[in-house]
Amino acid sequence: MKQAVVTLTLILFSWMLGACGKNDTAAPYTPPITPPVTDTTIAAQYGTPFANVTDPQDAVIYQVNMRVFSQQGNFAGVTARLNAIKDLGANVVYLMPVFPVGQLKALNSPYCVKDYFTINPEFGTLADLRTLVDAAHQQNMSVILDWVANHTAWDHSWITAHKDWYMQDGSGNIMSPPGTGWNDVAQLNYQNAEMRKAMIKAMKFWVMTANIDGFRCDYADGPPTDFWKQAMDTLRGISTHKLIMLAEGGRTANFTLGFNYNFGFSYFNTLKDIYSKERPVTAIDTLNTSEYLSASPGQRVVRYTSNHDVNGSDGTPTELFGGINGAMAAFVVTAFMKSVPMIYNGQEVATAYRLLFPFTMAKIDWSVHPEVTAAYKKVLAFRSSSAAVKRGALTTYSTSDVCAFTKVQGAEQVLIIANLRNRAVNYTVPAALQPLAWKDALSGNAVTLGTAITLAPYEYQLLKL
Repeated sequence: MKQAVVTLTLILFSWMLGACGKNDTAAPYTPPITPPVTDTTIAAQYGTPFANVTDPQDAVIYQVNMRVFSQQGNFAGVTARLNAIKDLGANVVYLMPVFPVGQLKALNSPYCVKDYFTINPEFGTLADLRTLVDAAHQQNMSVILDWVANHTAWDHSWITAHKDWYMQDGSGNIMSPPGTGWNDVAQLNYQNAEMRKAMIKAMKFWVMTANIDGFRCDYADGPPTDFWKQAMDTLRGISTHKLIMLAEGGRTANFTLGFNYNFGFSYFNTLKDIYSKERPVTAIDTLNTSEYLSASPGQRVVRYTSNHDVNGSDGTPTELFGGINGAMAAFVVTAFMKSVPMIYNGQEVATAYRLLFPFTMAKIDWSVHPEVTAAYKKVLAFRSSSAAVKRGALTTYSTSDVCAFTKVQGAEQVLIIANLRNRAVNYTVPAALQPLAWKDALSGNAVTLGTAITLAPYEYQLLKL
């Protein structure tokens, strides 16, 4: 979302055809047929389209907030650390908005976009972005951009050139998104067909101009579903590119529309409650069904223990999840259970301070907590090596305090056991799992499971056959 201090509020406009809440459990929505946008004047293809775009099921997404990522706070600072991102185990680099930020009524939010077709000089130039994308591709990583389709800055050129492209009140005044408190931005009018075409043209522009591999679509539940159908048909029609599309939304229709991913808002909030309110760990089991309504086998929910919003508004992973050990246990469940995991820059070194909006002051110290980075690398290396983790059938054996589950793909079976309490917990091992010849997935040592095991506070075990 656009600010770390803003709590997610869904906009339900009567004119937004087919819009539905993020916890919607209704039958899958079939949007009206809308023609793709064709424009022969779109930018020519820069470079060679990336042939090894990450399979969406295999992704580990790494969110980059350029303002805090390096001392320079620019594209070059990211390019210089692509090796570190790769070594961590990520294969999709997600860049927060790279566009010029509005100044009128503004808060310096990168989600207050002044121009969809140019680069924010704070971050560098188009050439610098291309260098970053090229370098990522050379390391076999994909790059997606953050796209803000719901609203623009108040000093965006569309405000004066196309007032009818914005939602207006009864007196003809352009409005901020109703009910959100986002007064630094102006709400676009998705009844206007020409505005839709301009928005989709701008998205296509960056696929061609910077050779990117997809988008994380901010507040995807805001614009109506038939707009996203039109956008998806257009972008998927670029035959030279296999795009990764992430909806920062929770409505079930996003899967039907063709997004690869929905966003795990409910998962994150549930995980917080498990740690802070002693909510039963089994509450996650319900989400493994509800968050996946309308999803095809290849579609996923992106789950996380931090992102740019909640890091500032709620706290760092170590604040929310019981320190370094508790945060690691939370990440293990997040990365293995039923998701594509997302890492927010800095959590892999257990950054102890919040990266607060507007993200201009604090910088990440990459030298701290190398032991945490090493733990992330081991966990993600195992995930990368395991088809069962990424594609396998899930069976849960969780209790009120312990998250336990198997993932099975063919002959491969993985067992994850994680104590999500800051106290020792006894776990009764299901009879079906006791006689199997388990090995520790990280060390390779044989592990014998008896009828019960005692788990230390926040202890986790990664086992495989």
